[in-house]
Amino acid sequence: MTTIIQGISGLKELVGTHLGYSDYVEVTQEQVNTFADATGDHQWIHVDPERATKESPFGGPIAHGYLTLSLGPTLSPQIMRVEGIKMGVNYGCEKVRFPSPVPVGAKLRLGAALDGVEDIPGGAQVSMTFTFEVEGAAKPSCVASIIFRYYE
Repeated sequence: MTTIIQGISGLKELVGTHLGYSDYVEVTQEQVNTFADATGDHQWIHVDPERATKESPFGGPIAHGYLTLSLGPTLSPQIMRVEGIKMGVNYGCEKVRFPSPVPVGAKLRLGAALDGVEDIPGGAQVSMTFTFEVEGAAKPSCVASIIFRYYE
């Protein structure tokens, strides 16, 4: 269920709150190959399923860490939407870690927590933690401190 947040004042009210989870989505070999083409990262652990199954410590091909992170804009609208603003922009990341792999064919979801809101000219800078989880995995696949800016 998507949390609808009303403007910057609504964001401030939710500081310290876990906002929820997206649905699980399957990470496909086609996505991995397309990402490899877009970034030029054709390392065999991602794009050669036969070799990855035989030689990698992961037992098969895995998604690129940055592919996992890049799913944030696709999955986060299932968790939250900010209304009553002129625009929002992705301002960057403070810290990103990839504690465990995302095997091709795995189901992945995003959890989001709102960590802080700071006033800036014309709006607010919002810090969030995005945690990407593979269904059934013991550790998250990606944990990222994300910064957005929202303008009224």
